[in-house]
Amino acid sequence: MDQTLYFILLLTALCSVSECVQRQYHFINERKNWTEAQRYCRENYTDLATIDNMNDMNKINSAIKLKQSANNDEVWIGLQWTGRDKWQWSSGEPALYLNWATGQPGASGEECAMMRNGQWPDEECSKSLIFICRSSNNTNTGLVFISHTMKWRDAQRYCRQNHIDLVSVRNQNENQQVEKIMNGSHISDVWIGLFKDSWQWSDQSDSSFRFWHTAEPNNAGVSENCTGLRQDYYGEWHDLSCTRTESFVCYEDKLILITVNLTWSEALRYCRQNHVDLVSVHSEEVQHCVMNVVKRASTEAVWLGLHNYCIMNMWLWVSGEMVCYQNWAPRNGTTENCNLEKRKGAVQSGGDQRWISLPETDKLNFICSRN
Repeated sequence: MDQTLYFILLLTALCSVSECVQRQYHFINERKNWTEAQRYCRENYTDLATIDNMNDMNKINSAIKLKQSANNDEVWIGLQWTGRDKWQWSSGEPALYLNWATGQPGASGEECAMMRNGQWPDEECSKSLIFICRSSNNTNTGLVFISHTMKWRDAQRYCRQNHIDLVSVRNQNENQQVEKIMNGSHISDVWIGLFKDSWQWSDQSDSSFRFWHTAEPNNAGVSENCTGLRQDYYGEWHDLSCTRTESFVCYEDKLILITVNLTWSEALRYCRQNHVDLVSVHSEEVQHCVMNVVKRASTEAVWLGLHNYCIMNMWLWVSGEMVCYQNWAPRNGTTENCNLEKRKGAVQSGGDQRWISLPETDKLNFICSRN
């Protein structure tokens, strides 16, 4: 077998499916108000806890149960009310594609979205509708039609408990898939996973995961602008006054954005001397973690551990693995002319955060991996 072909086949075998172990959670059994807890987490870890999904919730609940004293009822997490409304998907994905019906979104108080005739009106979340879940089953679309009518939040809870989440409609093709299911079932209105709220994570994460207890947030005590979870309600969230003193949960990020501008080689050296390595992005899960980190960058692109191996005419990660998962921007990621400037891989800090090829002498922010 030709040596070059053999080497490529060997590298292909080294492709891995990586899960992003972005965060480790640390329960701090000391009573502080929300601002003091935020300061403590930022000084000793990364920030107050950000939560992306039920897997994160289960990790936090386990950490608290191991250390929590019986009299600690509420536990601070990093979610705070801002007063600035934002539409987002229940799954935590950014709402980049929006297909509002004419004149929508409309009245205040209508904070959930449904689909009707292929377009999206907003509606009061307390309305009961049929809904569609995103599932991990092996159907062509990965969508499951649920014929029970529920309020939006009950529908969200049902989808999370029995499937993955309420359906996200991220592009025209997915919109047509949902519309086809509706037409086939002769249904005029269904809930989708789009909702609006005014809550923001302390670290400015785009995560739209919410785990509110029934009828929360309710601002019952006035100025309840911070969030605590309660173990006696399975970790469900309550809005609370930020001046209360409670125990809290910090997280430690396994990816760290370095906002110093360095060339690719300098960035690689920095990461290996101070952390572990420039980040390798082996899967969509790791890319999602990179997207959460990179939005705080001060440059338009951020170095990844991605380099063009000219001898083999292919891209590789500094970890030694091939680029199996692909997230290139158009006209990027093709083979490079090694007689010209050497090029390395970066991720855009804005837009849809795709990978791009840049001269290795460009000076950019970069992401190091801590594990």
